[in-house]
Amino acid sequence: GGWRGARKGMMRLGQKVLEEKVRQLMDWTKRDRVMRMNTAAFNHFVLEKPRNYSVIAMFTALQRFRSCAPCKLAVEEFQVLAGSWQFSSAFSNKVFFAMLDFDESPEVFKTLQVKGGPVVLHLPAKSEFTADDIYNFQVRDISAQHMFTWVDDRTGRWMGNFTTRQPIHFHYPFKLGISVALIGGLVYVLKWKRTFIFSKNFWAVLALCFVILMSSGRMWIHIRGAPFAESKTHTGQTHYIQDTYFFQYVAEMYIISLFYMCITLGMVLLSTAATSRMNIIRRKIMSVTGMCLLVIFFSWLLSLVRLKYHVYPFRILMN
Repeated sequence: GGWRGARKGMMRLGQKVLEEKVRQLMDWTKRDRVMRMNTAAFNHFVLEKPRNYSVIAMFTALQRFRSCAPCKLAVEEFQVLAGSWQFSSAFSNKVFFAMLDFDESPEVFKTLQVKGGPVVLHLPAKSEFTADDIYNFQVRDISAQHMFTWVDDRTGRWMGNFTTRQPIHFHYPFKLGISVALIGGLVYVLKWKRTFIFSKNFWAVLALCFVILMSSGRMWIHIRGAPFAESKTHTGQTHYIQDTYFFQYVAEMYIISLFYMCITLGMVLLSTAATSRMNIIRRKIMSVTGMCLLVIFFSWLLSLVRLKYHVYPFRILMN
């Protein structure tokens, strides 16, 4: 009787530990679709029992001195894959996505005998780990679509159709505000000044807005399903600009659009000051303002390019 009671007590304790692990992982996933783990976190949530969930873990080396170009591209696709799972109708607490960096967790690489990166492993909840649970990018495509098919097959979770949809709450306030402003402005213009249809300035501004939006990466973000921003769990910081040249956040697109608009405004002010017949003082003010806008925001734009592409050689004022 005592042995059975102790066994039941151990089972209840194990169930509580499991429930707490799952709860923490779900909270973590809400902040980061791909959980960046260190050695202690990986040992606790993945290697230690009990565990009734599968973990899709990417092993990579993102430090700059490693110069691992495939690692950066693989991380981008892995983020898309995790986002597709997180926002699918089949999402549950039975599959989680994690990432480990060699320079942060070399012990885990040694324990699992991962000798290079990038590599993705499926660590099953119950079944034995096999060679089929290894997605090696050296022999497979670096593609979220291909990884999705592989994860669907390995986990048996019927993940549904591959999608890059993003959570609505990231974009809803911004889109609502823009929609209200556009509708309100259109109603005002149609009510009070219908000659705008024949205005060259109106169509020029409209075309310019479209060009600025598209050149800032709007269509690329729509196709790739990029997140609004990323919160790094291991640092507690939210990043609105991605420091790699092949990936871009939604917030970054808005920042680039603002830079382009200010640069364009500066050029318009300079052009107006040079051709208008207004008094000399106003023309000087417009010239100085236009020059400041042009130089400052173009300098920031170049700094952003240098941040994303570290060997870019040009800069103005700022590094």
